[in-house]
Amino acid sequence: MALPVATNFYKMENNRTELLKELKGFIDGGNAHKGFEDAVHGLPEKLRGAEVEHMPYTIWQLVYHIWIAQWDILEFSKGHEHKSPKWPEEYWPKNKAPKDDAEWEETIKKIEKDKHAFLALLEKGDLYTPFPHGNGQNLLREALLVGDHAAYHTSEIITMRRLLGDWN
Repeated sequence: MALPVATNFYKMENNRTELLKELKGFIDGGNAHKGFEDAVHGLPEKLRGAEVEHMPYTIWQLVYHIWIAQWDILEFSKGHEHKSPKWPEEYWPKNKAPKDDAEWEETIKKIEKDKHAFLALLEKGDLYTPFPHGNGQNLLREALLVGDHAAYHTSEIITMRRLLGDWN
């Protein structure tokens, strides 16, 4: 009887390894589309706050929004006594452009740092058990949310760059 249990455990661990691999690829971006890093790489400073007709926000506002939402999901997933920003006003910057290059670079670094922190949380976390806080969310759901949210807004950044004449 020990063999079926050991074999079952191996299958479960192998399934977890494969699921984590796919989740990481999804969150990193670039499987079926360009990732966030590609979308903002080489963006001229003058276009960060440029307005595009019929778009309700600028690329800067999207970048900031990606960061704050990802940070919020990360902190919520850690289980801290986390208080989310007020929706929607605290998820979007009021300024159309970053105040300077340093703010832009710092926000890009925060996105990367928080993404890696979330990926580390996935490695050690229970993907399926609902959090003791929240409304039934679990780490798998939050991982899908991080990836989906970033992919959605990354595609908007790329579309805006195309409309601004700055994308191949």
